[in-house]
Amino acid sequence: MPGSVRSTRTQQGICVAGEFDPKEQNMKILTRFAKDESGATAIEYGLIAGLIAVVCIAGFTAVGTKLNAKFTAISNNLT
Repeated sequence: MPGSVRSTRTQQGICVAGEFDPKEQNMKILTRFAKDESGATAIEYGLIAGLIAVVCIAGFTAVGTKLNAKFTAISNNLT
């Protein structure tokens, strides 16, 4: 076949002798990459943690403002 190279290649730790088609290898790599969801899961967990942090900061800020107003009112009533 034109464009093919006769060589020995390693596929998942097993040595296979035969023709090497770079297009086929690239498709296998791209297919494996598309099926791999471990990175997507890590990103999803990161986004969830970031969202929880934003909600906590907003909640603590709102509670802190109201709590500060209460303590100021109590302090003014004591003096």
